[in-house]
Amino acid sequence: MSLTVSIVIVSRHRPELLRRCLIGISQLDYEPFEIVIVADPATCTGLRSVPQAVFAKIIPFEPDNIAAARNAGIDASAGEIVAFIDDDSVPEPTWLKFLMAPFSHIDTAAAGGFVRGRNGISWQFQASTVDREGRFAPIGVDPGLATILIPTQARAIRTPGTNMAARRSVLQALGGFDPRFKCHLDEVDFNLRLAAQNLCTAIVPMAEVHNMHASNKYRRDDGAPIDLGEVGASWAVFLAKHCSPDLCKPSWERVQREERERACAHMVRGQLEPRDVGRLMSRLRQGYAAGQTRGKVTGEIASNPTMPFQPSPPRHDFRSIVLSGYFWQRNHLRNSAKFEANAGSVVTLILLSPTAFSHHVWFDPDGYWQHTGGIFGKTERSQPLISFRSFRRRVHVESDRVGKVRSLR
Repeated sequence: MSLTVSIVIVSRHRPELLRRCLIGISQLDYEPFEIVIVADPATCTGLRSVPQAVFAKIIPFEPDNIAAARNAGIDASAGEIVAFIDDDSVPEPTWLKFLMAPFSHIDTAAAGGFVRGRNGISWQFQASTVDREGRFAPIGVDPGLATILIPTQARAIRTPGTNMAARRSVLQALGGFDPRFKCHLDEVDFNLRLAAQNLCTAIVPMAEVHNMHASNKYRRDDGAPIDLGEVGASWAVFLAKHCSPDLCKPSWERVQREERERACAHMVRGQLEPRDVGRLMSRLRQGYAAGQTRGKVTGEIASNPTMPFQPSPPRHDFRSIVLSGYFWQRNHLRNSAKFEANAGSVVTLILLSPTAFSHHVWFDPDGYWQHTGGIFGKTERSQPLISFRSFRRRVHVESDRVGKVRSLR
């Protein structure tokens, strides 16, 4: 029998993105799972009109603190495994099927999948480790298999907050997430605490999530930072907690250099003005000073769930289909895709033009996956700029590329 899973989604003032996320979750080819939504009170009220939230556990939560919100979600979770996804993300329909597989090994304490970025093609997150100074390093894993890794005291296995899972018993034993990390580094801190206990983490490339990296109070839609105060505060807590005292100062200097470089890169692209860079760096330093005053916090997770397991309705007849056509047929095809999605199918709609435009993928709010681009354009960004193929061949190649994660083959 499959493991019971609780999917925790933290959302704050982004009801449309949350609705889109819930539609994607409703198409998961896995059972049994429950949905736990932790959101601001206004969003919780609005969920009454969202069909996909009828069976969800809804937890009103006002503080602007993602770590504390995730802990509230864990408290209400009754699944053996707790999975986490952000409200601006959508999972592929096989997400849980792949992400849960490594937990059949008793030594697996946590797992993390891969994350695609805004264009639905490029990777935003793959396999990597992190050290006690907060430095990441990529690692190679088999892209088609889950790899269970043993951490070291120096390096932890990194998992992304929007695509990770852990045994509830492990989360309870470790006290969940540290609420001093209000918006940054909370999952990295958790990874290092797993490593300190020599607990294994699985990297699962086939467990895919698409992340929009949507705007919030800290960043704009284009990724440009708005305020780095909480980033600085999180680094102060992180370095004091994990970094050796003699390395704290050089590590903090490195962080400042990296943040300045990122801000300058946004400025070069025209997304920030020169004066913004100085303001952001000032806020980063102010936040670091404030973070140094945040005393030690001992997290607590209820040993027993505060609510019983509340499974989402199972999908008795999972069906995944492909619709395709030329871009000028888009209105008819999109209506057909919406109809099939409403009927319960997982729909991949491929719209092509006789051009060399690059391809993009996204999950439409009407409940289907939409792929657009030129017949001769590249999909993977490492491919040649132009590839000569027929329309039929291009549809076949694209269907085959996503076949395993969409259950098309």
